Amino acid sequence: MLRRTDPSVARGLEHPADGETLRVLGLFPFGRRLPCDIYWHGVSFHDNNIFSGQVNKFPGMMETVRKITLSRAMRTMQDLFPLEYNFYPRSWILPEELPLFVAEVRMMKDRNPSWKPTFIVKPDGGCQGDGIYLIKDPSDIRLTGSIQSRPAVVQEYICKPLLVDKLKFDIRLYVLLKSLEPLEIYIAKDGLSRFCTEPYQEPTLKNLHQVFMHLTNYSLNIHSGNFIHSASVNTGSKRTFSSILCRLSSRGADVKKLWSDIISLVIKTIIALTPELKVYYQSDIPAGKPGPTCFQILGFDILLMKNLKPILLEVNANPSMRIEHEQELSPGVFENVPSPVDEEVKVAVIRDTLRLVDPQKKKRKDTQCQSLEQAPEASEELPEAALPSLCLKQVFPKYAKQFSYLRLVDRVAALFIRFLGVKGTTKLGPTGFRTFIRNCKLSNSNFSMAAVDILYIDITRRWNSMGIDHKESGNPGMCLQAFVEAFFCLAQKKYKSLPLHDQVASLIELCECRLAALRGKRLCTSCDKLCIHPECVEEKDQTTGDDNQHHGIGYTD
Repeated sequence: MLRRTDPSVARGLEHPADGETLRVLGLFPFGRRLPCDIYWHGVSFHDNNIFSGQVNKFPGMMETVRKITLSRAMRTMQDLFPLEYNFYPRSWILPEELPLFVAEVRMMKDRNPSWKPTFIVKPDGGCQGDGIYLIKDPSDIRLTGSIQSRPAVVQEYICKPLLVDKLKFDIRLYVLLKSLEPLEIYIAKDGLSRFCTEPYQEPTLKNLHQVFMHLTNYSLNIHSGNFIHSASVNTGSKRTFSSILCRLSSRGADVKKLWSDIISLVIKTIIALTPELKVYYQSDIPAGKPGPTCFQILGFDILLMKNLKPILLEVNANPSMRIEHEQELSPGVFENVPSPVDEEVKVAVIRDTLRLVDPQKKKRKDTQCQSLEQAPEASEELPEAALPSLCLKQVFPKYAKQFSYLRLVDRVAALFIRFLGVKGTTKLGPTGFRTFIRNCKLSNSNFSMAAVDILYIDITRRWNSMGIDHKESGNPGMCLQAFVEAFFCLAQKKYKSLPLHDQVASLIELCECRLAALRGKRLCTSCDKLCIHPECVEEKDQTTGDDNQHHGIGYTD
């Protein structure tokens, strides 16, 4: 059974193709009271209290993809892997990083006087283009009272985008995060291309305010007199991404490489988001307790540069699934008109998401196998064979080997979660942090427990003053991002001569090794037997050559 609380998806599911999908899958829409297999919420995981089945939202997803939180997560990954994460524009957080923004821009201009940058300012909680504006200089930022109450991200503006028909456009791709643990990601084979409605020119002081030239947001451009409602999938102000790819291919562009780059961008972005999501997940759905499993459709907004390099603009936790648009019949009189482009892309995404998360699929397969064993001559194809081929392509774990080395912060988050202590919290208290340091044996004569307390207080106080935690703003503990900063600090202190990603990887391995050994010793003690398991063997002095050889890296305390 399927319960819907999202009206836009309800309209999508009323499409004839999806009515047939629901019938074949054995999913029937129900109201709000009966327990169901799948719950389809409109906004967030907390739209309803769910204790079983599957729900189409992850706890904390809305907070995790907000512009500031996303920028912080991407910056962490850029610090660790600068080349792998160069698809996200350089960003600064306002108002706290305004002095840093001013200083860095001044320094870059001094180094290169010919550099004439443009920046784009995006409110943290904004959507549909609300509050976005372009500037040429840090002094142009609108320093009003609202910047304190409504923080923002300022980014380098991409001045040389790929143009089609002399118009700037972006791509909305739909990504299904089917599972967090194990990580499972699908990408839709087609998406939407959303066009500006005025011919593009590189930003100047004269055209900075021409939103229909610079901003691709559909919700803005639909109010332009030049907006063309698409009569087909390859014309108008909104087209399918596949129609753009066909056009590029006809001009000799390497479309396969472009798709490969986009897949890489999506996987790397999800890898950057999963640590925070796991903290929220364990808070709302503690391990060992009954609760729903989650999946979610995300909207990735991507811009193509002139050289076809994809740039991530943002990630939308609640992409619109409407398959119609409003049309004015007469002044003040509107009606909903089907949109061929939206229908072509979105119906397939919803349909195939339901097919992939279908709770009855395994039961039907088991039943089919039993019927084949009992009466081979009466074999029939599974009902899904009557449906179109899947539009969602699995990219993870399919390509896991190529990206697993990037999951360092995931392992840091696992350490953070291990020491949270109290179920239902997302912040680490001072006792939990001290226990982490003690169990991993990270304190010594040069880094005392008093220094540990000072590190905890300094970092936690600074992060809490930023006020970015939307769930536990009253809890003074250490959030995951603060813990990651503290962990990086410890790694840099311990392995001074290595690059940052090697420092972090080395400290992770050390912590995991010592925690495994501690767990082994506890198991041995509980068994009251002498154990010679390698994990239980007393660790050698850290300053000896043998220990350095064991970890594969030289380091100093």
